[in-house]
Amino acid sequence: MDRIEEFETALTIESATVDHIQVGDARRLTGPGLLWDRPGAVMDVFFTEIDATQVTALWENHARRVLDALSWQDQDLTHRIFTGGVNLAISAPMDQLYSSIFAAQTAWHFCAADLLASEPGDFDQMVADVKGVMEKEANPALIALIAAAQARGVDILCDDDDVSIGHGTGSQTWPVDALPASDEVDWSALHDIPVAFITGTNGKTTTTRLLEAIARASGKVAGLTSTEFVRVGDDILDRGDYSGPGGGRMLLRDKRLEVACLEVARGGILRRGLPTRAATAAAVTNVANDHLGQYGVNTVPELAQAKFAVHRTLAEGGVLALNADDPYVRTEAEKTSANIWWFSLDAQNGLIRQARDAGKCCAYVRHDDIVFFDGAAEQVVIAVSDVPLTMGGAAKYNILNALAALCLALALDLPVQAVRDGLAGFKPDAKDNPGRCNEFEYNGARVFVDFAHNPHSISAVCDALSSLPAKRRFIMLSHAGDRSDQDIRDVTATALNFQPDVVVATELEGYLRGRELGEISDLIERTASEHGYGTEQVLRAASPTQAASMILELLEPGDIALLLVLSDRDAVLAMFDG
Repeated sequence: MDRIEEFETALTIESATVDHIQVGDARRLTGPGLLWDRPGAVMDVFFTEIDATQVTALWENHARRVLDALSWQDQDLTHRIFTGGVNLAISAPMDQLYSSIFAAQTAWHFCAADLLASEPGDFDQMVADVKGVMEKEANPALIALIAAAQARGVDILCDDDDVSIGHGTGSQTWPVDALPASDEVDWSALHDIPVAFITGTNGKTTTTRLLEAIARASGKVAGLTSTEFVRVGDDILDRGDYSGPGGGRMLLRDKRLEVACLEVARGGILRRGLPTRAATAAAVTNVANDHLGQYGVNTVPELAQAKFAVHRTLAEGGVLALNADDPYVRTEAEKTSANIWWFSLDAQNGLIRQARDAGKCCAYVRHDDIVFFDGAAEQVVIAVSDVPLTMGGAAKYNILNALAALCLALALDLPVQAVRDGLAGFKPDAKDNPGRCNEFEYNGARVFVDFAHNPHSISAVCDALSSLPAKRRFIMLSHAGDRSDQDIRDVTATALNFQPDVVVATELEGYLRGRELGEISDLIERTASEHGYGTEQVLRAASPTQAASMILELLEPGDIALLLVLSDRDAVLAMFDG
């Protein structure tokens, strides 16, 4: 934002010189996230040999002083302590989010001065500098429009360029610097639509796609955001990782849209927050060890806290669909008062029985059928074997994804018949669910292509395929270089549960991330050796396409191959065209 860059130098904090302290970049929070549901700014402070309560006490003092000096007495502040540091946040009006960054940095400057026992800068001058930014950033028309939308119970979405009121077919968008007065808006034409957020360590993409398929089967114009693209109907609006709030706003502003299915990942939640507080439903598919160590999320329980931010998006009466078979989900659920609909592979799961006894909605598997309990009676929705994604019931993780999609669909008030049609018509192929256990026939062998990359997802895929009869088994393995040695060993050991006769370790030259070529393949080979594999059983390839070609050349009728593809995905899938 060019108009305030001139202030950055004046407000640069000098806390980098504090022993044992490292300060991350301050960033805007545009919606509900890990800490709370307020817009504002957050900064991450990492330290050792300092009492975290000392830091947070200083923050409470100096941040409050800064907020009061800015006449933000109605704004609040918070913090979160994690192993090795704290997140520090302040709230701010929606037209002052860049200013809130500078306000947070100013407050930290005085915290750092106290920790250093050094002379701080001039408080009045620094506050005056922030006020200068506030004056340039102020947008009274935006604040008035937000108040008007809230008074009418309709959602409003804001970013640097545009402001929109309502969702999809009930939306209208204006440039942020050309906003109408409240009495110039045709409020009768504006409304929200059914919106669902889907998150989790694994399964969120598939669940999002399943829910969209169900909405389509109901005759609605459905759309989704994902790590791959934003799509409305058959029209892809843009390709890329759109699992953050930007993708959500892009989708919700499309005037064709009637039902929104938003995949949300950890990164978007932690960096900016979620795009709305008007969702109809949200789901957490599971929580497992993946991408830890960023933004103060260092453990799996802390990751669960981040994933559960989706409950803050729910409108009054909204539904939170949760996996009753996941221990981290169960534990974190105890901290929310949301309207929970549990789902499980086991009709006798304790939480399912509790829900039924309490007359609460839930979904589960009984006698190989997917069943929904509506609070009064149960209904068989579809046989597990009639859901192609479950591979006849072998892919238990996809049964859970189907249960999650079922709960979300019914929470969105989609008809049960549409759920049946959507689940039955959704195929595990490169068209409906690209990269998720797509099956191909090659020279009489069965070949499965999957993008699984962490122990949890790889274990699920290997468990499903291990039950299939095979003359010989082949697997292609690779890992990104930013994983630790132990992570690579763990993922490799998990993949060996597939009991492959041949392992092909491939390089990912574009994902070395500080490692040398051959280093990861060495780790794969050593791990395989420790599990009893001979050198003749572990082959090496320079790229995923070469590794896939090597395996395809070896395949004979009756064999099974699992290609875990982390890069060159389109090139590998193209090998099966025609």
